[in-house]
Amino acid sequence: MQLLRNLGRRKLRTGLTIAGITIGIWALVVFSSMANKINSLVDGGREYYGNKIVVTDASGGGFSTLPVSIDSVAVIEALPGVDVAIPQISFLADPEAGVSFTQPEQVLAEVAGADRGLEDFELNAAQGRLLTADDERADVVVLGSDIARSRDAEIGGSIELYGRTFEIVGILEPTLTAPDTSIFMPFAPAQSMLIEQLPPFVRGQIETTALASSIVVYPAVGSDIAAVAAAIEAAVPNTSTMTGEDFDEVIGSTTAIFNAIITGVALISLIVGGLSVINTMAMSVAERTREIGIKRAIGAGRRRIVRELMVEAGLIGLVGGLIGLALGAGIVVLANEAGRAGGTILFELTASTAIFSVGFATVLGVVAGVIPAWHAARLDPVQALRYE
Repeated sequence: MQLLRNLGRRKLRTGLTIAGITIGIWALVVFSSMANKINSLVDGGREYYGNKIVVTDASGGGFSTLPVSIDSVAVIEALPGVDVAIPQISFLADPEAGVSFTQPEQVLAEVAGADRGLEDFELNAAQGRLLTADDERADVVVLGSDIARSRDAEIGGSIELYGRTFEIVGILEPTLTAPDTSIFMPFAPAQSMLIEQLPPFVRGQIETTALASSIVVYPAVGSDIAAVAAAIEAAVPNTSTMTGEDFDEVIGSTTAIFNAIITGVALISLIVGGLSVINTMAMSVAERTREIGIKRAIGAGRRRIVRELMVEAGLIGLVGGLIGLALGAGIVVLANEAGRAGGTILFELTASTAIFSVGFATVLGVVAGVIPAWHAARLDPVQALRYE
């Protein structure tokens, strides 16, 4: 109670100091939650590319949406170091979808079981079932958790894609990565839909079964993945390969920049909040000089004075951190709920982020209170009693 009374002596000054810390922690929580979401998507991509090579048209540098010839599958499988190569279809679920900061909703398809059990990115059905080889030509889909939630989808219901109706047979468990915003369908229907997206003059010259969006290659155990990727690019003209190392190089640098922004926000919080706490505690020491002198005169040691003032400073940081966390969490929840209908989930507030934010604010207050506390502890009791 004594600590609260001391802080309440100058309510406006203490309140402004807490507000300064609150703003910094609020920004830290919001930006960190956004970084958590992006990092989870990147981690999912890193896991996906970890044991495979994805072959696409060379024009997109590993992320091309232009189709590739399925004839390349046989060429690739004949190369040394290749175990399995399978065609894959992918395209946007909404043809009019604009640029988004998050993973867009997309359709994914490949022949069920064609990977021969080599795929280690495991997907599990929360409701219904996964696709099987018996669904090869059926108009059925399995939805990612985010898409299912945003569209209020149910097993046995339907979803319309490019004017075509598909029955929902499964809903996946959340993965916090790209599958949450993906629609999985059998290869044949997806292939026919891919062909329909080509210009009419091109579409009429190509067989429906001739194209895929990409080719997923599983290297043989013990093979040099980089060497296999180079061999594929040499053997198949106008192709580009993406490996786990390539993914880290392309995407990792982007996430590193964003994480650097988070660090910058933390440093700003440190500077602004720290200076505010130092100012508040310095003024508090000046106003309580006689009180400190009395405590010293009746036997209070320097450590006790330092401890009391640092606890006060830490309490300021703790209160500011808790309020900042509450405001940041409120923004995260409201933003996610606003974007949930469209499948746009921008933030992921974790327990570690919340604990770090409050702990950071508290430690910031304690550290910022060291200088005023040490100054107060060094006051001469006699001079302090004479202070006006």
